[in-house]
Amino acid sequence: MAVNLPLPRAEDLKPVAGFELGWAEAGIRKANRKDVLVARVAEGSTAAGVFTRNRFCAAPVQVCREHLAAGKGIRAIVVNTGNANAGTGEPGLANARATCEALAKALGIAPEQVLPFSTGVILEPLPVDRLVAGLPAAIANARADNWLAAAESIMTTDTQPKAASRTVQIDGKTVTLSGISKGAGMIRPNMATMLGFIAMDAAVAQPVLQALVSYAADHSFNSITIDGDTSTNDSFVLVATGKAGVAVERADGAAFEALREAVTSLAQELAQMIVRDGEGATKLMTIRVEGGANVAECRQIAYAVAHSPLVKTAFYASDPNLGRILAAVGYAGVDDLDVDRVNLWLDDVWVARDGGRHPEYREEDGQRVMKQAEITVRIALGRGDASATVWTCDLSHDYVSINADYRS
Repeated sequence: MAVNLPLPRAEDLKPVAGFELGWAEAGIRKANRKDVLVARVAEGSTAAGVFTRNRFCAAPVQVCREHLAAGKGIRAIVVNTGNANAGTGEPGLANARATCEALAKALGIAPEQVLPFSTGVILEPLPVDRLVAGLPAAIANARADNWLAAAESIMTTDTQPKAASRTVQIDGKTVTLSGISKGAGMIRPNMATMLGFIAMDAAVAQPVLQALVSYAADHSFNSITIDGDTSTNDSFVLVATGKAGVAVERADGAAFEALREAVTSLAQELAQMIVRDGEGATKLMTIRVEGGANVAECRQIAYAVAHSPLVKTAFYASDPNLGRILAAVGYAGVDDLDVDRVNLWLDDVWVARDGGRHPEYREEDGQRVMKQAEITVRIALGRGDASATVWTCDLSHDYVSINADYRS
């Protein structure tokens, strides 16, 4: 059961002109479920992406990077779930390329204009024949208002689809943005076992779009963690179709800043949906570290807290054993940290002051906060003006059960 995450409604998800989505049931891993997604992208669109840093990156990730670098203009996206096509060597690369070739032939475009994505079980051959057989159905039902079905078609251990939309006014015109994401476990940047896709109808020069997607990823998908594992397939792609009559050609100015805010806000919502739907999650925790000497050390400490099994299980149990948080701050690796200047809050409860228990802190106050479904942990280092925020979830019995049974 996701944490305070209502199901998206199809009527709330806005069509993006120049971007059509279709799905199919191809039986990639299980029968009678949506498991193939095709997106048709209008000619003249631009695309940019960021991808996993795992050295065992999946075959489709390698092909995506090649096709984006080729600069021929992206005209289609294809996603399969149930099989990651990772750890599959040269045959996996051949299957990813064969998928692009089949979709390109069906759409009358070049294979280099297709971006392939896969998610699911690692180290198993991709049933490419089934995937290719599903492409005609996905192409046939492609529509601009298919965002909810698209979100459903990329799920793995997700308990519900993840999708959202935005509009922003730029130069007196409305720009529409819609996006989907998937992920529930093996989540930790850079990036996580997640897929994220956002389309918008502004016209954005490709270098500017790359700056947008990198900034948005750093403040969203690269600021979440569920279990500390970095996957092989993580991808976040941003597409600009140019159909709104709004052009953003420079990475500065009011138009760029407005668009960056809209993209980042939407990416954050999609990223937080992943954490809210974390495997076995019962609570969403916001870890904010402030007063650091630089952003890097703030993130380092935030992740130490967010990854700690002792911290995460304490939150699951609503047990205010908050010394575990201070311990994680201490072992995060900031060697010159002055612990006598560290302060800690749970929401409005001041727990630790200047490195020790606050004299007015009462455990019942800590427990009151820890029983909530959403909790903010704020850590002040007293070293400077930098800050960073990471979103995570608790660690429950169900996390073990889900991952023990994943291939069953």
